[in-house]
Amino acid sequence: MRRVLLGLALVLLFSFANLFANPWNGRIVLQGFWWDYWNNNYPNNWATYLADLAPRLSEMGIDYVWIPPTVKNHSTSSNGYAPFDHYDLGDKYQKGSTSTRFGNKDEFLRAVAVLHANGLRVIQDVVWNHLANAGSNTGAGGSDPAAWGNTWKNFRYVCYATPVTDESEADYFNRQGRFFKNWQNFHPNPDHNQNDDDWTGEFWGPDLCYYQGAYGQSSNCTYNPEQSPDYVRNGMRTWNIWLKKQTGIDGYRIDAAKHFPYWATKDFLWNLQHDAGWASGGDTMFAVGEYVGSKSEMDTWVDNVNNSDGFSDVVGTMDFSLRQALRDMVYSFGSYDMGTIPSAQQDRRTRTVPFVNSHDTFRPILDSNGNYSGWDTYNELGGGHIDPYEPRVEVAYAIAFAVDGSPSVFFEDLFDIGANGNRWDHHPNDPNELPARDYLVNLIWCHQKLNFKDGEYKVRWQAQDLLIIERSARAIIGANDSWDQWQSATITTDFAPGTVLKDYSGANSGTITVDNNQQVTIWVPPCDGSNIRRGYCVYGPDGISGPVTHQVRTTTQEWEMADDLGDSHEWSLGQGGRLPSYSTALRTIGKIWSEAGEQVTIEVYPEDAAQSYTLRIYNDQNQQMASFTHTGAGTFYFTPTYQEWLTLKIRNTDSNTPGQKVWVKATYLGPQVIDQGASLVGEQGVIYDFRLFNNYPNPFNPSTTLAFEIPKAGQVRLVIYDLNGRLVKTLFDSRVAQGRHQLQWDGTNFNGDALPSGVYFARLIFDGKTRTQKLVLLK
Repeated sequence: MRRVLLGLALVLLFSFANLFANPWNGRIVLQGFWWDYWNNNYPNNWATYLADLAPRLSEMGIDYVWIPPTVKNHSTSSNGYAPFDHYDLGDKYQKGSTSTRFGNKDEFLRAVAVLHANGLRVIQDVVWNHLANAGSNTGAGGSDPAAWGNTWKNFRYVCYATPVTDESEADYFNRQGRFFKNWQNFHPNPDHNQNDDDWTGEFWGPDLCYYQGAYGQSSNCTYNPEQSPDYVRNGMRTWNIWLKKQTGIDGYRIDAAKHFPYWATKDFLWNLQHDAGWASGGDTMFAVGEYVGSKSEMDTWVDNVNNSDGFSDVVGTMDFSLRQALRDMVYSFGSYDMGTIPSAQQDRRTRTVPFVNSHDTFRPILDSNGNYSGWDTYNELGGGHIDPYEPRVEVAYAIAFAVDGSPSVFFEDLFDIGANGNRWDHHPNDPNELPARDYLVNLIWCHQKLNFKDGEYKVRWQAQDLLIIERSARAIIGANDSWDQWQSATITTDFAPGTVLKDYSGANSGTITVDNNQQVTIWVPPCDGSNIRRGYCVYGPDGISGPVTHQVRTTTQEWEMADDLGDSHEWSLGQGGRLPSYSTALRTIGKIWSEAGEQVTIEVYPEDAAQSYTLRIYNDQNQQMASFTHTGAGTFYFTPTYQEWLTLKIRNTDSNTPGQKVWVKATYLGPQVIDQGASLVGEQGVIYDFRLFNNYPNPFNPSTTLAFEIPKAGQVRLVIYDLNGRLVKTLFDSRVAQGRHQLQWDGTNFNGDALPSGVYFARLIFDGKTRTQKLVLLK
């Protein structure tokens, strides 16, 4: 039913508000983390933090959410950029934990599904350059005395067949997890020993070598299969495809892109786009490299990647050249020549990403409350930070949104966590605890609703203090870096004569009209705060209104059941392992979190089509919800009643069956808002679920029905908030009996006044716990 309602919502929205139509290479990216990201309400679970933030990001108009590296590092204190085991996404017990800083594998996969359900795509940060921290949790076994240079190059991993037994050298040497590495897989090695340039220098240590001859055996490991030519290159290509299939991610941001061969980048990206089977991203898959360099260096790298092994457009770069010009403008305090900025942008712009800040450029020193107390400039790349409290940062973002490319918004620029003591203890779904900066919310709305990137990029005015850019017949963006002087210019535009234009930034009231010569005069406010906007304005056709909308997306994720994947340790998630020979023992595939009432499609592909297997689905209380027995490839369907973890398990149907590998693929619609659904004990000792059910209809006009269920008699409060976190109505506040109850909301506030179209949230409070449901009022 929900898909039908969502389809109706999209139809209605065409009359309610224009759907944005920016091209695939003009979408807005949020970097969904900062360098040492953390929240005390989500310890080692940033995945669920982002899932809870997703509805707000969707309503703002964000298209892509860039997440940090998610593979296992040496400990949860690491933010992801020191990878240890590519095939551990927080499901294997090694390095002293199962979870990563980002979360465990189940939470990671759920976050992807929730972001998709909110219409957002997920950009995975990947490290293809280096590994770190060889050895067990104590370091035992990590060193190979035969290795050249740094000797810490024995990488062995736990798996279903060889879980951790202890942290000894002998135990580590015997671990048989997939994509093990020996010292010859790194620089320097006998095949590639230049060791004095960006590709071969040991900058991070140890750095991977993708040359054909970078293979060999360890001198001391027990598990020591022979490797073959192109071992590292083939292994990394295979892992990237596995990662995309397993998680359902949509694109890649490539860390330290200059430090490995451009032909390896082309190999990995082309295969992800075109040779990843059902998970192939296609020509428009998002891919951007972090290449810190000049304009010409970045353009050359893009050309080298795209032209390697035949031309295909697969990658762009974070535009550090434009970013340097924006920083220089901000910190010249009004003396910068604004007219020079367009020439700073790189020329290879098909996939370029303009940005103002990132975790690489922005390293604040924090006080005990998480507020800025200084800057770690030594570790800041790309010229250093731009302070989000510096007034001209608004000008910088207006330009970054106006030029070609997919603009990236940094978390600490969009959300104010640098001076309010709210960095570590806020709830991301509460706008009062995590306030968004109004100017960026405005620019995102303008970019999306006016369809900036549908129009050709044209610089209409270049002067010392004034830059005016038109996105042909879509929007006119003015930027002024003067502190206290308005700037104006009369420009020629592609808007037709008689077109009425409105400044959607709010800096100018009223409207202006394009004259018969297709000219119009643009006024841009100063940066001193005397206007609602500091140094920018955005003109577009009058009459555009309403929220930015996204189309809901399902998620597909695939598990490979093999003995060299997963982990059977009691402290791990206990997932993986091939079906055992001559046994009906269950193997846990993994977990999904689907929206209630939405069909889940599960496909099973056994290695041996002649063998019979049984697939089972369990709920969060380990109750069997469904069972399917089949021979050969099969497709199965299940519709959950509640939001909760669904555990998929599989076994041989009888004990006379040989073992085999199995691939299991699930396609499902995640929830837009997670109902944690904790179960409580009822008055008769029976476990019931504390639930706030999906309202019906949703979207609605003028009224909708809400239902909830409680496991025991008690006080219940049901309230309605708007998108900004303001309480608009209390629907219910009384003691009720155990069981299910329902009531209606007629779309009015405390005073009985009809509320405008928009997004609202119902919040149910019972027994110290809360549940939240997203409501869409459409008129």
